[in-house]
Amino acid sequence: MENFYITTAIDYVNGAPHIGHAYEKIYTDILFRHFKKRKNDGSCFFLTGCDEHGIKIQKTAKAAGISPKELCDKNAAQFIEAWKLLDIEYSKFIRTTDDYHKKIVQDIFEKLLKQGDIYKHSYTGLYCAGCETFLNPKDLDENGNCPIHGKKPETVSEENYFFKLTKYKNRIIEHIKNNPDFILPEFRANEVLNQLENIEDISVSRAKSSVEWGIEVKSDKSQVIYVWIDALSNYITALGYDVDGNCDENFKKFWPANFHIIGKDILKFHSIYWIAILMALDIELPKSIYAHGWITIDQNKMSKSTGNVIAPKTIIDEYELKNPDALRYFMATTASNGKDGNYSDVDFKEKVNADLANNMGNLLNRTLNMLVKYFDGEIKEEFISDNELNKKAENVLNQVIEYFDKCDISSSANAIISLVDEANKYINDTAPWTLAKEEKMIECGKVLYNVLNLMVKIALMIEPYCPNIAKSMANQLKFDISLKYSKIQPNMIKSGKLISKEEISPVFLRLDSDFATNKKTV
Repeated sequence: MENFYITTAIDYVNGAPHIGHAYEKIYTDILFRHFKKRKNDGSCFFLTGCDEHGIKIQKTAKAAGISPKELCDKNAAQFIEAWKLLDIEYSKFIRTTDDYHKKIVQDIFEKLLKQGDIYKHSYTGLYCAGCETFLNPKDLDENGNCPIHGKKPETVSEENYFFKLTKYKNRIIEHIKNNPDFILPEFRANEVLNQLENIEDISVSRAKSSVEWGIEVKSDKSQVIYVWIDALSNYITALGYDVDGNCDENFKKFWPANFHIIGKDILKFHSIYWIAILMALDIELPKSIYAHGWITIDQNKMSKSTGNVIAPKTIIDEYELKNPDALRYFMATTASNGKDGNYSDVDFKEKVNADLANNMGNLLNRTLNMLVKYFDGEIKEEFISDNELNKKAENVLNQVIEYFDKCDISSSANAIISLVDEANKYINDTAPWTLAKEEKMIECGKVLYNVLNLMVKIALMIEPYCPNIAKSMANQLKFDISLKYSKIQPNMIKSGKLISKEEISPVFLRLDSDFATNKKTV
């Protein structure tokens, strides 16, 4: 089985993490955990981190009366703590201020300069500090503002180094057209092809007189390396890439990336700029770039100016959540594949209560209680037989795998919950409580077994979304939650004592229950 490498965008540390940042990390972590269930141990690698250079950091640090590095250290720690809180299981956290990263970035710049892919050029252009990029007039809205940040870019005249992006235009177009899974969801590919039509060479350095906080160009101390070579290179520097070919084992093992998971607003930079840089370095291209949508708050775009920016910790604290599973599940299901999603207190509460408490959690709880009531928690040999739910579980697992291969985690979650719906319908239709009343105990036991056996498979599939809930399910159903998908058998629960009444507990409490009170809205 081949190795698996997945990355997020690295977050700019000009401020604290919010649920927009959290959405991408949760999204990627769910993908990572799923593929770990399909791969050998040690064959999966998940990279995330922070982007720590540029004019915004420089200005914010100056206003705060601290050095840029002090600001980066403070804010990077907040991101690390936030991802710990959300159970983000990354393999490595890169910071672009790390010494090894800075050295390799300098080497990459010099290599591209030496081979003629980078040249020096005087330039006057419209610079958006928010995007940290030069914009063309056609990129602006009708008021002449950056469409993302809503501010007019400043006119900047500098002598900078430029990368020959136009040299690789046709190769990039050909690659996109010949590889339909290269840009996901597939509807995003046309956006990139349209952007490629009028592509120009890009600035890859800034004069130190304008931006001091950056990685210095080794052969020209008057310039610092711009974000496109600095930040984008993190995907290979973190693995130990070396321009002279002396790459670390991690690079040899994990590159190319299976998925770059990014926001739709930076798709152009990853699918055009980054790809051209890799082509210039003669490095194999990533297999897929997945662009997710944005998260709005009550249908409004998150903005510091409107005061509706929400930190993930705020939601967890206000709802007194013992673990982040509810937030992870909601964020994973709030947006359809590649589209924007929305957070609201009402939607959050209704969604997780319906799916995790009323549906999945209640099904497990009442089935286990019936097993204890009617059979003292014991699975008898005659209860175990093949049944219709086994085939449905197999079909759903195949659907889940197909969805994950396209990074479509929301459709996958819906498929898993549809299987829970099937189980609820099955138990209501067969009515084991009636069978017990009629003293049809073998038939009753078979129904309970079939549902509990299905719950094992549901727990394995839901684990990437809700690792703590799945672990609680596994503890009560007596199986190993780290089990690989390839080890799933038709009948997972064996005969014998399964559980006592004292061991049964709800795997997820409703948010409005006495034990999970929402004191106030976020």
